[in-house]
Amino acid sequence: MAQIEFSEHGSRNRGALGTRFVGALAYLVAAACLLPMVAVVLAAVTGGTDTIRHLLDTVLPGYAATTLILVSLVSVGTFAIGVGAAWLVTMTRFPGVRLFEVALVLPLAFPAYVLAYAYTFILDHPGIVQTTLRQVTGWGPRDYWFPEIRSTEGAAVMLILVLYPYVYLLARAAFLQQSATAFLAARALGSSPWSAFWRVSLPMARPAIAGGVLLAVMETIADFGTVAYFGVRTFATGIYTSWFSMADRAAAAQLALCLLAFALVMAVTERTQRGKAKYYQPGKRHAALPAAQLSGWQAVAAWVLCAIPVLFGFLLPVIVLTQMGLESEQNLLSTRYLGFIRNSLTLAGTAAVITVCAAVCVGFFQRLRPGRGSAMAAYVARLGYAVPGGVIAVGLIVPFAGFDNALDAWMRQTLGVSTGLLVTGSIWLLVAAYMVRFLAAALSAYESGQSTVHANMDAAARSLGQTPLGTLRRVHLPILTPSLLTALLIVFVDVMKELPATLIMRPFNFDTLAVQAYRLASDERLEGAAVPSLVILAVGLLPVILICRQVGRRP
Repeated sequence: MAQIEFSEHGSRNRGALGTRFVGALAYLVAAACLLPMVAVVLAAVTGGTDTIRHLLDTVLPGYAATTLILVSLVSVGTFAIGVGAAWLVTMTRFPGVRLFEVALVLPLAFPAYVLAYAYTFILDHPGIVQTTLRQVTGWGPRDYWFPEIRSTEGAAVMLILVLYPYVYLLARAAFLQQSATAFLAARALGSSPWSAFWRVSLPMARPAIAGGVLLAVMETIADFGTVAYFGVRTFATGIYTSWFSMADRAAAAQLALCLLAFALVMAVTERTQRGKAKYYQPGKRHAALPAAQLSGWQAVAAWVLCAIPVLFGFLLPVIVLTQMGLESEQNLLSTRYLGFIRNSLTLAGTAAVITVCAAVCVGFFQRLRPGRGSAMAAYVARLGYAVPGGVIAVGLIVPFAGFDNALDAWMRQTLGVSTGLLVTGSIWLLVAAYMVRFLAAALSAYESGQSTVHANMDAAARSLGQTPLGTLRRVHLPILTPSLLTALLIVFVDVMKELPATLIMRPFNFDTLAVQAYRLASDERLEGAAVPSLVILAVGLLPVILICRQVGRRP
């Protein structure tokens, strides 16, 4: 009996120790996510007022105006395309609707800057379209007007084409989950299908639609590759210019603070509106919304409206990039390109594993100890997704560069030895930036799987003598394997596409496919930029295929 009591006491001690260990890791992850934001604020505040006054007098109003215009255009465009496409494939039947259910998600595989390279090759002055136009009409360069692709409007179109799937996915899920009761009641009261959609179905889907639009907005303010290539001056390009071209860290930190404030306002807005706008089904039965069978010109119009975003957001860029890649002199199997691929895979694989492990720590701790502390750790861990990569880069480099310089000075003075930069410019600091940036995506995937693990399973495992860590290893992780693999894949692809943080923080002579594509495009070698862009696209299709499998399933 004494032996049993001792065993139970030892099990409780091991359980408490395991819980404290998981909690310590969760708080450490939350602190790592909070560090860049705190560092940006402190660097901006200590940078002095002269820099911010100079920015206010020169570039800051232009950065703010351009960013707001870009955000407004992307918001309207993603809303119109995403909601319209979601309603058509959910509420109507026409030839090819099943294909469009999946195809409308495919542009999500493209980074916006890759799309920009393809359309510049087509629409710029020496491009195919304008060259053909001059040959056919005999016009000179000054004899006609043609829309400028390298503009704020051009950047907005590129971002709309790759970001509307966020709105489409969430809107379609909301429409599929709605019961037909309210819609049919509106129709019975004399409302037309369009009126019933506008007055009933759309308001009920508003939280999901708003969440999708705000996701597109946050991706827009974080974008660097597209706006930099098109010469559009936003906060993202201002940070990079201040850091590298002007070597003004105070200006970069203060611009990063402005962008951080805007991003956090968007994140809080999304959280607030999602918490207030809710819809509850009045009954237990779910009646699917009735789908209308289209024919004639209506079916043709629906087919064309769904085909346009797929054509311009996926098919045409793939064809153009493939042609560009075949005409280029870039050899994907050369030693140099194999190095780019190896660097990209190393960074993406390492960051994916570490990020998913961090997500497991935060999510499992919230399950073990539900309360304010664990909830706050999870909330802070999610903030990174709302913070642009350039802001995270500045927020990590500033404190660690100060640490490296202080340590080097102390070692020189004490031992006469120079330590150099131990942390700054290392792969591990770049991986930490990736973890902060994409932890929210991994945490969401983990929590969606964790919700399927019933609390009784935890109780059964504990009654059989399992510690919290033993329960995680023997019960949770085997069940959550599909969710964890999905999280790994999502983070892997996001890291492959990430550009601003990689440009600022990568080690010397450690280039990735994204950096190589950006560098070649900046030198106007678009054919060469197509080769690494196609590799990034091919990798990006993997999670999109997983998403398409879910989208194609009707309840």
